[in-house]
Amino acid sequence: MKKILLIIAAGAVSLASFAQKPAGNPKGGISADMLKEISAAYEGNAADKALRNALNSTPINVLAASTDRIAMIDTHFSHQVVTKGRTDQKSSGRCWLFTGLNVLRSRMIQKHDLGAFTFSQNYLFFYDQLEKANLFLQGVIDTKELPLEDRKVDWLLANPIGDGGQFTGVSNLVMKYGVVPADVMPETLSANNTAQMRAQLSNKLREDALALRAAKPKEVQALKVNMLKEIYRMLALCLGVPPTEFTWARYNSKGEFVSEKTYTPKAFYQEFIGEDLENNYIMVMNNPAVEYGKVYEIEYDRHVYDGQNWVYLNLPIEKIKEMAIASIKDNTALYFSCDVGKFLDRPRGVADLNNFDYESLMGVSFGMDKKQRIQTHASGSTHAMTLIAVDLKDGKPVKWMVENSWGATSGWQGNIIMTDDWFNEYMFRLVVEKKYVPADIMVQMNQKPIMLPSWDPMFAPEE
Repeated sequence: MKKILLIIAAGAVSLASFAQKPAGNPKGGISADMLKEISAAYEGNAADKALRNALNSTPINVLAASTDRIAMIDTHFSHQVVTKGRTDQKSSGRCWLFTGLNVLRSRMIQKHDLGAFTFSQNYLFFYDQLEKANLFLQGVIDTKELPLEDRKVDWLLANPIGDGGQFTGVSNLVMKYGVVPADVMPETLSANNTAQMRAQLSNKLREDALALRAAKPKEVQALKVNMLKEIYRMLALCLGVPPTEFTWARYNSKGEFVSEKTYTPKAFYQEFIGEDLENNYIMVMNNPAVEYGKVYEIEYDRHVYDGQNWVYLNLPIEKIKEMAIASIKDNTALYFSCDVGKFLDRPRGVADLNNFDYESLMGVSFGMDKKQRIQTHASGSTHAMTLIAVDLKDGKPVKWMVENSWGATSGWQGNIIMTDDWFNEYMFRLVVEKKYVPADIMVQMNQKPIMLPSWDPMFAPEE
């Protein structure tokens, strides 16, 4: 491999000497002379042939895997939150929902001495989809006087409904509808595989949007209600009907019976969790593409029309780490999101910048920093997970661990271990209980938020 790299490097040197007088095309296209110059830079030597042969039948990430990262990383952590069981979102974009409920699950297990326990994701997903349908339809009503080609209208029609989201979806939905145990409203095929249901809902909502835009102002609200009745039917057929009351038998961590009681979903939440999710947390992000110390809000980046948009305080990564460490030390899990696919070795469950060497394989350099990757859409927050562990050496973090929602056999025991260097580059969002937030940061949260448009590149839903 070292010999191949030397040949590639030599080729790069010869390219630099060859490209003295570029054959440009004043019209901006690739001229015959330009193509001749470009193609001549590819030598097609023995090393190139060997790489072509390998790439013909082997994925790029397999060939780029660094052999010095084959051994499993140290799995010891100095501080780890108590949690039991692992969940699986399967072929759906519900990571935000699984993550939020996993944070609550850890708290409930500790507080009430439970064994492995899971909240029903399907229950809240039903109401998430119903609320998002209303959010879209009301957004169409609010913008019906704008032309169809207006960017906001275009964005709404391009994004009528989805299964991705973020923490305010969890907080607003839980506080409005409560929670139920997993066995009260189990997963369905459509919950686990959302694409076909989402396609049908999207088609119906786009059709409804045209009808609302054509309707008279005094007709739109009644028309919207009838449209939501149809959406409710579609959801009930795919996901089931959410329970309004249920009986649950409680057992402790030793499997011993404790009690049995009938609950409403909201009464169940109040008895076993009971905290105000909408006012007890702040959201922070590390986005070097915009100014630190400022609060940002994203229009339409919410799940419930009368709920909360994402509101963030943008902070340097070290400030975010301090709060994360304080929470983990106090045995409290956190909602965390990142660009999970970058340099992730999925079988081992390790995210490390040195896992893959794409530069050596391709003979090119990849030199963008975090700010540039965000600005060019090369990186952004794509996936939410539950931050549960940090390994401190001399008071400094060397690695972190998240509980994922890809099943118990995914990664390392259902978890992903991240080096601190990877954390710096690809961590984006964290939701922190206010009691772990320093006073000076809480003061900064009092600023009037800077409103960003729905299509801002940093704020795509986590899936």
